[in-house]
Amino acid sequence: MTRPADLDHSGYTAQHLTVLEGLEAVRKRPGMYIGSTDTRGLMHCLWEPIDNAVDEALAGACTRIDVILHADGSAEVRDDGRGIPVDIEPRTKLSGVEVVFTRLHAGGKFGGISYTASGGLHGVGASVINALSARLDVEVDRSPAKWGMSFRRGVPGTFAGDGPRASFSKGSGLAKIGRVKRGTTGTRVRFWPDRQIFTKDATFVFDELVTRARQTSFLVPGLEVVVRDEREAEVREESFRHDGGIAEYCEYLATDEGVTDVLRLQGGGHFTETVPVLDDQGHLTPRDVERDLAVDIAVRWGTGYETEIRSFVNVISTPKGGTHVQGFERALGKTFNDALKTTRVLRASEPDVTKDDILEGLTAVVTVRLAEPQFEGQTKEVLGTPAAARIVSEVVRKELKAFLTSSKRGEKQQARAVLDKVASAARARLAARQHRDAQRRKNALESSALPAKLADCRSSSADNTELFIVEGDSALGTAKLARNAEFQALLPIRGKILNVQKASVSDMLKNAECAAIIQVVGAGSGRTFDLDAARYGKIIFMADADSDGAHIRCLLATLFWRYMRPLVEAGRVYTAVPPLHRFELTNPKKGQSKYLYTYSDAEYQRTCVQLEKKGVRWKNPPQRYKGLGEMDADQLAETTMDPRHRTLRRLTMAGAEEADRVFDLLMGNDVAPRREFLVANAYELDDARIDA
Repeated sequence: MTRPADLDHSGYTAQHLTVLEGLEAVRKRPGMYIGSTDTRGLMHCLWEPIDNAVDEALAGACTRIDVILHADGSAEVRDDGRGIPVDIEPRTKLSGVEVVFTRLHAGGKFGGISYTASGGLHGVGASVINALSARLDVEVDRSPAKWGMSFRRGVPGTFAGDGPRASFSKGSGLAKIGRVKRGTTGTRVRFWPDRQIFTKDATFVFDELVTRARQTSFLVPGLEVVVRDEREAEVREESFRHDGGIAEYCEYLATDEGVTDVLRLQGGGHFTETVPVLDDQGHLTPRDVERDLAVDIAVRWGTGYETEIRSFVNVISTPKGGTHVQGFERALGKTFNDALKTTRVLRASEPDVTKDDILEGLTAVVTVRLAEPQFEGQTKEVLGTPAAARIVSEVVRKELKAFLTSSKRGEKQQARAVLDKVASAARARLAARQHRDAQRRKNALESSALPAKLADCRSSSADNTELFIVEGDSALGTAKLARNAEFQALLPIRGKILNVQKASVSDMLKNAECAAIIQVVGAGSGRTFDLDAARYGKIIFMADADSDGAHIRCLLATLFWRYMRPLVEAGRVYTAVPPLHRFELTNPKKGQSKYLYTYSDAEYQRTCVQLEKKGVRWKNPPQRYKGLGEMDADQLAETTMDPRHRTLRRLTMAGAEEADRVFDLLMGNDVAPRREFLVANAYELDDARIDA
C-alpha cells in the first residue's frame, strides 16, 4: 500500500487549475443556474425574459407582452416597455444591451432606482439564456432608432442568414438597424436553445406557459399577455387581461359557493434595512435604506372545507410561504377570536378558535411588493424579509376588523355568516376530539386491567377530568360521597409510596402503588411518557394536613418529577389544601355561613380575634381535624373537592436544574446535607406546633 508520504506531488501545479471566465461557468455548470438541462430547465430560460418584461409592467412602463413559440424551435418574447439601455456603460465601455447579455450579475435591479419592485434580483437571467443559446437575437426600440444585436453561445457577432446554423462572424456590437415612430419603445428577444446543452426531449410546454401567463395577468392588472404556439399546423393562441387583478384571481381559484364576497385587504408600511450599496468608487458600503412594502390581499370564504392560499412577492410565486404568509395567518387568528368574543358568537367559556378553523373554506391571494426582497435559498419559494410579517399582520388586522365589525347591512350579514362558519368549525373540531378521546379511553379500559380500587369518572374528556390520589382507604369512602363522579376520579394509596429518588427503575415498577399510579395516568413513564395520552387534565394529591401527609405529598411529587415530568412542566399537578379547623357559629350574622374553616394556625388565631370583635359566638372548642377521615362528605366536598370553593396549590418549578437539586437534597441518597439542613433550621421550629 502506498503511503501519503510516498506520493509524488510535483505533478500537481497551478497550471492544472481551471479558471472559468465570463459565461464559461454557465455552460460548464448549467444546472447551477437553471436547475437542470431537461424541459424544466428549458422552461426556466423562457421565464427569464418574460419576468424581465413583467418587471417593466410593474414599473408602469409596459402594457403588453407577447410570447411566441416558433416552428423552428426558437422562442420569442416581445414587450412595449422602456427598452434595454443602448448607451455606453462607463465602467465596461460596452453598450447597455451587451452588458446585460454578456456579464453575470449586471442589470438595473440592484440599486432600487430603476425598479421599486421586481422579480429579477441577481442580474444573471439574460446572460444565462445567452450563454445557453445556439443563437440569440435582441432588438430594442428606443425612439427614434431601432437597435439590434446577435450572439452565438454568449459571444457577440453577426449571422449571415436565418437560424442558428447560418455562418457567424464574431466581433460586431450593437448597431442601428432601422427607425421607429416617435415615442415607440420596447424589447424583443428571440433565442434558439443550444442542443449541446439541453437534452433531445427538452421542449417548451404550451400549457405551462398559458398557466403562467394567466397568473401574471391577474397579478398585474391591465397587463395583456398573449401566448402563441406556431409549432403545429394549427396555430394556438391565448390572450389574458384581467383589470380586476387578484380579486378576479381569487374568484377564479374558488370552487365552492361563496359565504362572503371577495374582500380586498390593502395597505402598506415602512421599514429600515441595512444593505450594501455601490459608492462612486465602485465599492460596496453598508447603508440604511428606507423601504416601502405594499400589501394587497384578496380573501373569500366559501361553503366548502378546502383551503387555497396563493402567495406572491412582486410577481414571484412563493409556494412555500414565508414571512408575508406568517403575518397573514397570525392576524387572522387574533382578529377572529376578538370578533367572535365581541359579537358573542362564541361564549366566553368556549375555547378560542384555531387557525385551521378559520382557514376552512378560505380562498386567498396574498401579494406584497417591495424592492430587493430577501428569499430563503435560490429558488425564491420562501420570503425571508422579517419586516413583512409585521406589516402584513397590521394591515390584515385593521382591514379585517373593519369588515367583521361593520354596521353596513350587506357587510354585516356576510361578517355574521363567516363568524358563524368559523365558530361551527371550531365546535365540530372539539366534538370530534371528544369522540376520539372517548374512543381512546374505551380502548384503554378494554385493553388494560386498571386497578380495581380506582373509582373512575364518567367523563371521557381529558381536558376537564381530575384524578385525586387519596391517602388511605378511610378517606376514600368519604371522598367517594364528596366527589362529582362526572369528572372526578379517585385512586387510594396505602401509606407512603416508595422513595423513587433512591430506588432503581425496576424497583419503582415493582412497587404496587407506583405502578398503579403510572397505569391509571395512562401516559407511560420516563422517556416514553406522552403528555397527550394522559387520561386526566389535573392530578391532585389529597393527604392529611399533618407531617405524615406532607411526607406523602413529597414522595408523590418525587415520583411525578422523576418519571412523569411533562405533567409537572405543563402545570397539571396540584396538591389539595384541606382545612385544619372548623368553627360552628351559634349566632351567625345575617348572610353569614354557620360554619367557618381555617387552613393554618395563623388563620385560626386571626379568625378568633375577628369573631370576638364582631360579637359572634361559636361552639368551643372549634373542631380540630387530624385527618381527612374525620370529615363527613359535605365538609370534604365544600372545603377540598368542590371547584367552586376549594383551594389547590399547583406544583411549579423555577428551573429544571434547581428542581433537580432540591429533590436530590430532600429525597436523595446523600444523607449528610439533609441532616445539616435539619440541624440548621431546627431552632426556627415552634415547639407548640409539634403534635405530640
